[in-house]
Amino acid sequence: MDQSDASKHARALSALGAHKGGKARAASLTKEKRQAIARQAAEMRWSREENQSGVAIPKATKFVGKLDLSGYQISCAVLDNGTRVLVERSMANALASKGSGAYWQRKRKNEEGTLPPSYISAGYLQDYVTDELKKKLEQPIMYINKNGRLTTGVNATVLPEICDVWITAKEKGALNEEQAKTAERAYMLMKGFATVGIIALVDEATGYQEIRDRIALQEILDKYLLDYKAAWAKRFPDEFYKQIFRLNKWRYDPSSVKRPSIIGTMTNDVVYSRLAPGILDQLKARTPKDDKGRRKFRYHQLFTEDIGHPKLQEHLSNVTTLMKASSNMAIFHRLLRIAMPKFGENLQLDIPEE
Repeated sequence: MDQSDASKHARALSALGAHKGGKARAASLTKEKRQAIARQAAEMRWSREENQSGVAIPKATKFVGKLDLSGYQISCAVLDNGTRVLVERSMANALASKGSGAYWQRKRKNEEGTLPPSYISAGYLQDYVTDELKKKLEQPIMYINKNGRLTTGVNATVLPEICDVWITAKEKGALNEEQAKTAERAYMLMKGFATVGIIALVDEATGYQEIRDRIALQEILDKYLLDYKAAWAKRFPDEFYKQIFRLNKWRYDPSSVKRPSIIGTMTNDVVYSRLAPGILDQLKARTPKDDKGRRKFRYHQLFTEDIGHPKLQEHLSNVTTLMKASSNMAIFHRLLRIAMPKFGENLQLDIPEE
């Protein structure tokens, strides 16, 4: 074996050793540590993207969901810059397209410039795609979804225009029988979009939108809360209070029911304000204080047996688990904000510890 072959052999062995070492290291890491490493790698990629483009990559807010348009569902989100986006892969699926939604594939150039999304790029559609629509789709919207992944989206306002391209192509006889099926889907999407849109417009014009939101909130409250006070029963486990005492470095006496008054405030914060929207405000309204500033009965006495109490017990179990996993109160509150944020509170990013 000459020197060149020996060098190649050594590099191959080194690569093999690194590969095996990497696998062994990955297997030894906890799930949380692997997730933290993945997040750090993703953040480095996002940083490179931002440096190359000179524009910060937007992030999805907590307002994410699915549009149900005549039975076809399209994932959507509101970004932190206020843009409403539809997930491109989800759009492609709704239009029966294979579309990968991959930004890097779209970086390839054809004679006319950047390739449009697969669900609008077919040659038989181009006579019906306006220059305005082409411009809107020229650059996809790259954003970080709620799971921390780089995602491709399109501005939600282009959905009717995309559907119109397919519908027009069918009307002009430009589609074969198989392609016409996608046009039918586009028609159903357009119909669903129009229905949802007109309802939203009427609600906004008449002021019913606010009433609608209150009705939805009332439905939640009705599921969780009773109209009357139920008999008292022990609902908070001793372990919940034991962990609060431990994190605050207080002496815990299991035989005593005396507890610092601040525990009531803490319970409102870690339990009732995180159970469901509007619950804590409603509990305060339904349990007025007496002349001495004390409430006549406990909040949990208003909870329903079928939904309210099971949800309360589930939440208490999760909160207690987080407390057990925390070495001090600061760490517990950080984990709590990530795992169970208050309703209306911005989601906190899980920044790994050094």
